Amino acid sequence: MISIVVIVYNMRREAKRTLVSLAAEYQTGVSSKDYEIIVIDNGSPEPLDQDSVTGLAPNFRYHYHDTTSASPAKAVNVGIDLARGDYVAVIVDGARMATPGLVDATLRALHLYDRPFVCALTFHLGHDIQNVLTENGFGTDDEDRLLDKIDWPEDGYKMFDISTIAPSSRQGFLGGMPSECSWFAMRKAQFLEIGGFDERFQSPGGGLVNHDFLNKVLASGTFSQIVLLGEGVFHQMHGGVSTNVALSAHPMASFQDEYTRIHGTKYIAAKGQPVSYFGSITPSAFRFIAKSDLSKRCE
Repeated sequence: MISIVVIVYNMRREAKRTLVSLAAEYQTGVSSKDYEIIVIDNGSPEPLDQDSVTGLAPNFRYHYHDTTSASPAKAVNVGIDLARGDYVAVIVDGARMATPGLVDATLRALHLYDRPFVCALTFHLGHDIQNVLTENGFGTDDEDRLLDKIDWPEDGYKMFDISTIAPSSRQGFLGGMPSECSWFAMRKAQFLEIGGFDERFQSPGGGLVNHDFLNKVLASGTFSQIVLLGEGVFHQMHGGVSTNVALSAHPMASFQDEYTRIHGTKYIAAKGQPVSYFGSITPSAFRFIAKSDLSKRCE
């Protein structure tokens, strides 16, 4: 079984869609017995209603993490501690909706290697990255209309038709490992083995804590890296610390300062390593295939 940890903070509108997208009625190829969803509410002043979460399906659990920290680092580790599965997956930002085959593809990919690390690409709902959309007045009402346009959740893959690839995944499908994994999965024991999320990262949204975790995975040199094809997670507008601010106001400088205080050096994404690709690409996702020389990247 896989335990999927979803971190939420003041996102009732967005979390509802994310959790629906993770339910077995929406996900294909799996049943509720194959996985559990652990929702960690990271000290929200306006928390989710527990019954609205656990009432979705018998495999949904809810935990209110009582904290004043604006970082999800501790909340992720709490969720992993609660996980009952041998495998774990993490959505650090609960505003990210999943494609219908994400859970099944992840489960199958995890069984390919003894030390698997599975990552899915991430996308922004809208015709441009949400930092730019924010500057141009795009808001939640506009996003609602886009989702209504594709009759979501009737066919979750149609989210590719109304989305833009996120900067961290800009290389596209078949383009190697992203610089950040907004959905990743691995063995629980191996998550704990490399120390989990570094709780010294206390910036709002966690700063570079997710990037830091990926760097730890890559630096270990012991994990088989797998990038899923044709699946992904889609970010909704929710006033995100780094995704829903103008580029001129992006907090990367302060994130870098925190990283330097913690590690004594500036953050640099770990060098790319050979990856395996797993899955298939639906017609809606074709436009997100990497335009680079694929023969140098594929095995």
